[in-house]
Amino acid sequence: MRSPSLWRPRWRAVTLITALAVAAVGTVVIWQSRSAQEGKSVPPSQTIDLTRRIGEHISGLPKEGGYRIPDRGERRAIATGVALVLDRRLDAARQRLATVGYTVRTLRVSGTDREVAEVAESPATHRGWGWVYVDLAHPVRWNVQAPHPRSDLYTELLAGDLFTRAPGGVLVLAGAPRNAGEGNAADVAHREDSVFGAVCDMLVARGLPAIQVHGFADASSPDHDVIVSPGPAEPSRPVREAARLLSDKGFRVCRVWRERCSGLEGTTNAQGNKAADNGVPFLHVENSFTVRADPASRQRVADALAAVARGWE
Repeated sequence: MRSPSLWRPRWRAVTLITALAVAAVGTVVIWQSRSAQEGKSVPPSQTIDLTRRIGEHISGLPKEGGYRIPDRGERRAIATGVALVLDRRLDAARQRLATVGYTVRTLRVSGTDREVAEVAESPATHRGWGWVYVDLAHPVRWNVQAPHPRSDLYTELLAGDLFTRAPGGVLVLAGAPRNAGEGNAADVAHREDSVFGAVCDMLVARGLPAIQVHGFADASSPDHDVIVSPGPAEPSRPVREAARLLSDKGFRVCRVWRERCSGLEGTTNAQGNKAADNGVPFLHVENSFTVRADPASRQRVADALAAVARGWE
């Protein structure tokens, strides 16, 4: 039998080790809690094919109806919430966005190591205000906008393809076809009172360059596959570079600073005007139906535009 004098020191040693282990676990728990509060990345709940997910969103949109104009407070709340996501303050973003029926989820894009935040309105609201995706794996430095889902068919998929090809992006996706509201209420590319517009305005205020994708009927400009425009501004080097890269991919490109492009110049675009007023680069890209409907062609367009986006610092 061991003597009491030998047993006590070992018991004390075990007690000390246990206490240190508990303290260490406590430290980890506190660090994780602080990480969550500061908006640091947490393990995503789901791995997704982003383009497919966007397609599923859009397939459920009604061609007409289902859109309500947001009031100023709603627009401000959503833009502020998205700004908090850009700042990686995810808990604060969730709290702010919950007040207007929006959620924030952290997802992983399949085939990549990229985590993204999905900002989405509850399906039960039926307001047609849309979605925003934010790259959480890299500092944000550019954005892609799809203002006419389902109306400019497949442009939402093109936007998704582009977003996944260049790091540091934000994808702003409208939540209704352009004819979903009364008059042009849902035509968010030509309105200043939409959630889409409020988020894009916030991105302009941060100086983030934008690529906005559109679609045209083949018969509207039969001699062209893609129409490239800087909106109302003068063509910058990235705009000219986009036209060159698209031409190198085999597309027939109309450059609006050189020729008339069938009235598809994008000079009345609300987001383009806001960008021009603030000296922020803006690239307006119209794509024929033939280009948009073919997945391989969409990917070629996305590759060319991603090269431009990667050049933005």
